[in-house]
Amino acid sequence: MILLAGDFRQTLTVIPRSTPADELNACLKSSNLWKHVKILHLSKNKRVELQNDQSGNIFSKQLIDIGNGKFPVDMLTGCINFPRSFCQLTRSKDELIQKVFPDIARNYRDHDWLSERVILAVKSIDLNELNFKIQEQITGESRIYKSIDSATNQDDVVNYPLEFLNSLDLPGLQPHNLQLKVGSVVIMLRNINQPRLCNGTRLAIKKLLNNVIEATILKGKYKGEDVLIPCIPIIPTDVPFEFKRLQFPLRLAFAMTINKSQGQSLSVCGINLENSCFSHGQLLYVACFRVGKPSDLFVYAPSDQTKNIVYHKTLQ
Repeated sequence: MILLAGDFRQTLTVIPRSTPADELNACLKSSNLWKHVKILHLSKNKRVELQNDQSGNIFSKQLIDIGNGKFPVDMLTGCINFPRSFCQLTRSKDELIQKVFPDIARNYRDHDWLSERVILAVKSIDLNELNFKIQEQITGESRIYKSIDSATNQDDVVNYPLEFLNSLDLPGLQPHNLQLKVGSVVIMLRNINQPRLCNGTRLAIKKLLNNVIEATILKGKYKGEDVLIPCIPIIPTDVPFEFKRLQFPLRLAFAMTINKSQGQSLSVCGINLENSCFSHGQLLYVACFRVGKPSDLFVYAPSDQTKNIVYHKTLQ
């Protein structure tokens, strides 16, 4: 007997440069084994139920409607409008930061406060500005760690100069310029000491040393433990040539992508919808599902509208 747990309203299998048909074909429901699976439905949203909030029942129903693609769509723009009862709308990214991280210059020392809030965005490119703005509000001097990049094939050294390698900022790869402060929130990009330090673990910086970084784990079974993180070499596989980057496997994580947030429960969540979603379930359902009541959900969206992409075939 095998027990499979999952929610088909959430992000499907990520396939680079794929079409919706490719994602649907890679879905478990397209397998020949799916007809042998007995489906058991869970009907209660435990995040909402634990909040014991009067608006919980309406909020839970609205989340399901978003996941099923039943929210009313504006025929002119193809977007959905946010009901006032669903979330707290903000007018700018600065206001979004202030709502999610109020008075961070004083509160960042409280790891419980810090671990329960995050800003989510669709693409990695939307995160850098948010992360740097939030980090600037933390007192203390920042320290910059620069990666050591090199082409693994000697024949490529002339074709791909060092300046070009340093400029590459690929998904899942450490940045060339890693700028950190004591107290900053970071996320692990690789598994280096399972189960303590895994891809997706969030930590708060404790000490910034020359060859190692000391940090405190913010969430999970090992919450509160101090760990040492070394530089590690990573060779990305999604580029047409091979190169190696030696750097700490960390990124700032005051703001993170919606895909990376799946499975996490938060007390306060902000969503930056400056760029709309481009895949099933990726945006509203997964992002909004992180919290248990509408008063803890803050959204910045131009014109208070955004796209809600749902592949109805995978929900049938």
